[in-house]
This record gives sequence, structure tokens and C-alpha cells, in this order.
Amino acid sequence: MSGRDDATPQRVTTQAVPQSVGSIMTTYVIGDIQGCFEPFQALLNKVGFDPCRDRLWSVGDLINRGSDNLGTLRWFHEHRNIVQVVLGNHDLHLLAHYHGVGRKSRSDNFEDILQAPDAEGLIAWLAEQPLMIREGEACLVHAGIPPCWSSDEALGYANEVSQALQSEDRALFFQAMYGNEPCRWSTHLSGWARLRSITNYFTRMRYCTADGGLDLTSKGPEPDRPTLDGQILKPWFAHIEAKLCVQYGVMPLGAGSLQSAANVTTRVLDTFDTVAG
Repeated sequence: MSGRDDATPQRVTTQAVPQSVGSIMTTYVIGDIQGCFEPFQALLNKVGFDPCRDRLWSVGDLINRGSDNLGTLRWFHEHRNIVQVVLGNHDLHLLAHYHGVGRKSRSDNFEDILQAPDAEGLIAWLAEQPLMIREGEACLVHAGIPPCWSSDEALGYANEVSQALQSEDRALFFQAMYGNEPCRWSTHLSGWARLRSITNYFTRMRYCTADGGLDLTSKGPEPDRPTLDGQILKPWFAHIEAKLCVQYGVMPLGAGSLQSAANVTTRVLDTFDTVAG
């Protein structure tokens, strides 16, 4: 498993998700923060986030690339009662390094977390976070849900990885986690190959075929090639009809939502404009 090729922090965005009529609570969904703690705090201030009333959903990649990974992770841990977090590929990469099996990248800069006196507690909490959260019709994932899975199937597959993360074999999972194969889902997959495939769908998928064939090398606004094994490659959400509100954050243009509910209000804020303003 690898992170994005670009070394610059991604735009941080928030989106408001559906709330019940008359509710005074707001749930915000935020895209990849990647250690950009000051812009993250500026964004919360701009939207008037109230930790006594509001909730925050994160699509993962809390850390790696920004200037304050430790501050970001500590904030989420301190506010763990009001946040929901799914794991992204950078979060899993940090966990792998903590267990001594990560593949170091030149752009990795999370040593501040690994060397922190409270690293053990922060890492333990991070490892407890799932790959998918579902609340009503809303699903929270880092990259997406392939068109060959139902939401019930996706939730079950996510739980398989969570069980591995909580097991005594988690170091073996991290060792097997890196790689692009298998690039096509099959219910007959087993062992570490099955868990690697599930993890890649949830944390790295951008483009795929209608039956879930994965292109994990294309990272731009268009796939590098039009087809995979003779089948058309598209962004994962272009293959399916919207039946759920899916919040995700791994596509090149930042966080997004796939939704069918007409009353969903979406707010997108550019963190760097927030800081400048």
C-alpha cells in the first residue's frame, strides 16, 4: 500500500450530512487532513464547530505530509467521543511503521508521532478505527465502495480487516498489506490476499471497472488507460446508481459525496483560503 505521489497537503474540506428535522446538532464530514493541524483548526473556527453540540466525521488520512501530525492525531484522540474516523492508507502506513514493517517513503514525516511519549495510546486508538462506518443511509469510507459490493457486503468485508488489526497477527497483516494484487475481487479470495484486496478497495481505489477490476496506478483526474482487461475504467462511483450517501476522500480533487437524498446540504470550504482570509 502506498500514499499519493504528490508531496503537497491536500485541500481540507467539510460537508454537512443529513440531520433529523429539528435537530440542533450538526455533523461535519472532513476530507484528508494529513497533519495540516493549523488549517484544520482554522476551518473548524470558520464553520463555528462546537464540540459540546456538533460531531465530526473524518474520511481518514489524518496524518502524513503536513507540519503537525502529532497535534492532529492528539486532537482526534482527545475528542474521540464526538468524532467518527475511518482509516485511510496513510493511517495504515503509520500503523505498519509502528509495528516495524512499514515501507519508508521519502515523503513520510510522522516521526513526531512515533517518538511521542503518548505514542502507544494514540496508536492503539487509531488501530481501533474501522474502514467503513454506516449510519442510516450514510456511509463513510476513505476511497470508495466498489460497484460489485452491496453496502452490507462492504461492511462485512471492512469488519474482516478490523478483526485482523485487533488480532495478535496484526504485524503479519501489515507485512502483507502492501501491493496491487489481486486487482480484481473474488469471494474465493482468502488469507492475506483477501485482506489486501479489501484494504485496497477501501483506502486506495480511484478507478475501476464495472465488475471491480482495480487500476491502482492512475492518480490523475483521468485514468492513464481507458480500459482494464477490455473493460472500461471509470471513477468507482460512475459505475453505480446512487442508493446511499457515500462520503469519501481519495479522488484527486479532494473529498466528495455520492448521494441520492435531495435534502442533503453540502458545504465545501478551502482550508488555504480560510487561512489566507
